Amino acid sequence: MVQPVIVMKFGGSSLATPERIRHVAQRIARRRKDGYDVIAVVSAQGDTTDELLERLRAVAPNPPAREVDMLLATGEQQSAALIAASLSALGIDAISLTGWQAGIATDGNHRRARIHTVTPHSVRRALSAGRVAVVAGFQGISGEFEVTTLGRGGSDLTAVALAASLGAGCEIYSDVAGVYTADPRIVPDARVLQEISYDEMMELAAMGAQVLQGRAVEYAWHHGVPIRALSTFDDSPGTLVREGSTMERVQAVTGVALDRHVSRVLCESVPDRAGTAAAIFGGLAEAGVNVDVIVQSPSREDRTDIAFTVSDEDAQAAFEITKSLLQRLGAEGATLDPNVAKVSVVGAGMLSRPGVASRAFRAIADAGVNIIAISTSEIKISCLVRRDGAEASARALHAAFDLALESNPS
Repeated sequence: MVQPVIVMKFGGSSLATPERIRHVAQRIARRRKDGYDVIAVVSAQGDTTDELLERLRAVAPNPPAREVDMLLATGEQQSAALIAASLSALGIDAISLTGWQAGIATDGNHRRARIHTVTPHSVRRALSAGRVAVVAGFQGISGEFEVTTLGRGGSDLTAVALAASLGAGCEIYSDVAGVYTADPRIVPDARVLQEISYDEMMELAAMGAQVLQGRAVEYAWHHGVPIRALSTFDDSPGTLVREGSTMERVQAVTGVALDRHVSRVLCESVPDRAGTAAAIFGGLAEAGVNVDVIVQSPSREDRTDIAFTVSDEDAQAAFEITKSLLQRLGAEGATLDPNVAKVSVVGAGMLSRPGVASRAFRAIADAGVNIIAISTSEIKISCLVRRDGAEASARALHAAFDLALESNPS
């Protein structure tokens, strides 16, 4: 009889200490006892990735992206070896595999590589031999045999990609009980959602919710892989991420997200003519910089201001690229403002309910916070605010849409 296959992914906080490593090994052992073939995907322990980056920048302030990937990939490899060894100590046959040994083939874009193909021959062999395959997440190999990494949270993507290629279930474990209506560290009465749709989860992830990587959710959506987000440390049911229900939504808003890791670039007195915006954002795209909230001011004397947000990680590079582009375009210049945050409400129920935007804006205003810029989609409203007002805005929005309640009549 063929046993079902499950992919269990464990985040860095779940692996931070020897005690937690052993706890994770015991969770995997329980899954084996339940009759599953298990693939464990692991992140780097605790703050290892940040510590490795600090060590690298201590010797090279602007290290080559290739060398960043070479170094960072070692964090997940350490975790994989530790989990495999811990399983062996429990009498369970296990083998650790790097991302490329597990068949994760990517493009050549260092630090943000995209998966091209997954051919998990070594994983299949391990399962056929009765072993647990422990795969180092976050990493793959390019067509030129260069080590690549999949961006922050990339171990989630590794897990989903393996689940899709093997027809397996996918469980993602962290130090929280699932996907909350808001960050419970900021909004104390936030609650765990039983289910959430792929599109809502993608928006929440893009807007700053850190439970799941947005790219992993997108991959799961395209390949029909349901994800269950669970706590490593208890047996609560967690949150199921799957295709949305076709029934009319009871809720207008599903959750609130807060992203404090954004910066705002302001392009001042830009010539207001055809092709200017394309030149700016085309140049940023060529450099691999993702841009989010974009606001253009009304034209005055054939000049305009254009502002946009980027992640703090990309902020300095985006600023330098923008300054160079604006100089060629004949603009006045650019400024970089790191003192901003993005607070968002997300919900598929917005599609059929008027008044969501006005309620959101009123809630932020009543919290005494000024809105700098606004961005919307069919299921999202994002507001750019000053960082010192971000948490108050998130709490106000959560209360305004009654998200602490078990049901929401709005």
